Amino acid sequence: MAIPSLVPLTVAPIPSLSDDINKIRLDTAKIVSEHIIPNEDKLTTPASDDERQALIHDLQSYVKDSNLWAPHLPKEYGGMGIGFLGHAYMNEILAWSPYSNYIFGVQAPTSGNQSVLIKYGTDYQKKEFLEPTIRGEQTSAFSMTEPDNAGSDPRSIQTKAVKDGDEWVINGRKWFTSNGTNATWALVMCRTEEEDGEGGVNDRMTQIIVPTNTPGFNIERSVPVWGHTGGSHCEIVYKDVRVPLQNQVGSRGSGHAAAQDRLGAGRVYHCMNSVGQMWRAFDLMVKRAAERKVHGGMLEDKQFTQAAIADSYIDIQASRLMTLHCAEVIESGADPRTEISAIKIFVPNAMHRVVDRAIQIHGAMGVSGDTPLAGMYLGARTLRLADGPDEVHRILIAKNVFKRYHAGLSWDFGVL
Repeated sequence: MAIPSLVPLTVAPIPSLSDDINKIRLDTAKIVSEHIIPNEDKLTTPASDDERQALIHDLQSYVKDSNLWAPHLPKEYGGMGIGFLGHAYMNEILAWSPYSNYIFGVQAPTSGNQSVLIKYGTDYQKKEFLEPTIRGEQTSAFSMTEPDNAGSDPRSIQTKAVKDGDEWVINGRKWFTSNGTNATWALVMCRTEEEDGEGGVNDRMTQIIVPTNTPGFNIERSVPVWGHTGGSHCEIVYKDVRVPLQNQVGSRGSGHAAAQDRLGAGRVYHCMNSVGQMWRAFDLMVKRAAERKVHGGMLEDKQFTQAAIADSYIDIQASRLMTLHCAEVIESGADPRTEISAIKIFVPNAMHRVVDRAIQIHGAMGVSGDTPLAGMYLGARTLRLADGPDEVHRILIAKNVFKRYHAGLSWDFGVL
């Protein structure tokens, strides 16, 4: 059972933002706080699946009528077309509830695959794969990580695609393929290097669309995550999987660049999601402290509690400003790699601290299913591995710092 907030989660207009973005933030907050959070019980454990689906349909219709559907898509594809920074601000609010993204039509990994096809896809691919996902007729999976090769180095991928006439023939093993059990098609990262080995290490990967009903697409298992079985992260064996050459996304060898486009933006969205979840955890923590009596006094009067709340506020604000700064760098067209790595390290760790404090203040209730804190805690820890572990991002930051200093370049408003 989800605990109601101390007060409805609200946002105030930000003077530096346009009226349009502020309206989007305010309208989004109203729907999430007044219509989604109060219905979390029904979305989690409904009396029937039909009841849940009817509720989702009603909420999605309300979102569409409010012109808040699919913030990641251009207007010509039925989305909001609000741009990267506007989407980042919106994500902070969507993250107040784990159900918001789906209800607002921006559910990973399909949303990421849609963005890739919009940028790199052919007319055929947009008609056959992109547009059906937008209409809700199909869902998709992203299949990149492999169990036998380091996920921190996507260039080490060994799943191979070899041309045979007018087809690609794919062989390999993947795991943690997101949405693998439910997907209509998967976007698969394959090694397609030329036989003579020419081209750089980043030019040997190609993304290929594979319908999941293709012979040789074999789901071995759903990978248990944090002890939970039956999830959608799958281990898949590709055994002589044949798909038409026209299923190749972008030019041959463009897979690494397409993945970095996706992951760079995704890391910012993940971090803004983390900020939104931190605000929810903070709200629950303050509520608990204001209402709970312990050892002859209110919990909010205990100095340890006050320190936890103060430190959490600092963590949230630091995370938020770092992430928005990174989004502004991306929006400006400058090289954002150092900023992306910085937030990818800092924000999940900050979220881990904030949620941990909230759990501690809730006591036994904090680890129960009566609050969303346990899921947030596991999610924060997972984010320290997803989209690159902390260690890889630390190395990248240090290399970029030294590169700039050795080149005699000055700091440019904190942007490396």
